[in-house]
Parts: sequence; structure tokens; C-alpha cells
Amino acid sequence: MRTELRTKIINICETKIVSKGDNVGLSFYAFFKNKNDDPELLMEAATWWIQTHQLDHFVKAKIIKKMVEQGL
Repeated sequence: MRTELRTKIINICETKIVSKGDNVGLSFYAFFKNKNDDPELLMEAATWWIQTHQLDHFVKAKIIKKMVEQGL
């Protein structure tokens, strides 16, 4: 996963946890605007989420943040 996406995911997870609490769930769409302005980055996130880790549609932000920080 490229550094740009890793940083984006961690920042958004932290923001969501602070604003909505420790149990907030996210999908990989949370890291993108409603407009598909970077399809390659979107596909990278989708591949990591769906193919690599076979995650459910919604996963707790704290789990995603920890996985990304650990380089999984």
C-alpha cells in the first residue's frame, strides 16, 4: 500500500474515532469522496480491503487503523 493511502486511512480513522467514538465502523468508501476522482487509489484500497484481507463491508475504525499501522 502506498504511503499516500496509508496516511489517508490513518487520518480518517483517527478523525472518525474522535468524532463518533471507539466503536465507529467504516467501509473503504469512507476514505474517498462521493466523486471517483482517483480510481487507481480507490482500487488499491478496495483490493487491500476485499481481496487481501477479506474484510466485511463495515469494520471498526480502530481495527483498520491498527492493521494499517502494522503494515498489514
